[in-house]
Amino acid sequence: MNIGMIGMGRMGANMARRLRRGGMEVVAYNRSAEVTQQLAKETGLTAVESFEAMIKQLAAPRIVWLMLPSGDATQNAIDQLAPMLSADDILVDGGNAYYKDSMRRGAELSKSGIHYIDAGVSGGVWGLENGYAIMTGGEAGPMKRIEPFIKVLAPGADAGWHHCGPVGSGHFVKMVHNGIEYGMMQAFAEGLALIKGREDFNMDLAAITEMWRHGSVVRSWLLDLTAEFLKEDQSLDNIKPFVSDSGEGRWTALEAVEQGVPAPVMSLALMMRFASQGANDYPAKMLAMMRKGFGGHAVKGD
Repeated sequence: MNIGMIGMGRMGANMARRLRRGGMEVVAYNRSAEVTQQLAKETGLTAVESFEAMIKQLAAPRIVWLMLPSGDATQNAIDQLAPMLSADDILVDGGNAYYKDSMRRGAELSKSGIHYIDAGVSGGVWGLENGYAIMTGGEAGPMKRIEPFIKVLAPGADAGWHHCGPVGSGHFVKMVHNGIEYGMMQAFAEGLALIKGREDFNMDLAAITEMWRHGSVVRSWLLDLTAEFLKEDQSLDNIKPFVSDSGEGRWTALEAVEQGVPAPVMSLALMMRFASQGANDYPAKMLAMMRKGFGGHAVKGD
């Protein structure tokens, strides 16, 4: 029993490494062949240079796991793979795809008898050592077939993974997970900025966050990571105030609107990321000019 892995970026490569450590046979493809060749030397996986070569290497019924960026990259790979796959093969999308895209893809592939499983994967660069939290959506039968691989990837055989429901549900749960993540990060950032702002108290952010890690109701992995980098640098003077946003935060906010469910924390956290990217610059200039117009207040030039 082997598995094909497509997309050897940071997460995909580490997932392949973890599978190999767990004794699983992995056939890997990456757009840059040098990456898979190096992984082959390091882990003993089988490197291939085309989808066709991968399909030939996999035992039927096949399991192919995608770890690609959402959108065109994933869709293009599925479009190329679908004609090569046979009925009862399984295609797993482990990227951060929009759950409605996953529902559509699952319905389309099912017409050819191909099983589609959407897998939301969390764990980042720490997943290799700690395991990945995996949220899946799909039929029960195909899920049972990929369970041996899931159990190796997850933090434990019976922990850190869950079959959420039908196709689309895995990526839906991962979408909401990331929305919650946005809110938690924003709250920590704002709170620690307030503590730093009280300069007359001369407080040690590293010591405070380290203390919070033990017994506090806000203890979390995010807090662990924050405490670690604050030990090295509390000023962050060399860090630009720019925070990227993934599609998942936007999709979560849109879902809240569609359902009519208030989600102000997650939505506002997303807006703050937009602000950090310069999207608030022009509105702020407008505000300054309006204030000058009605009150004669001075504005700052470049």
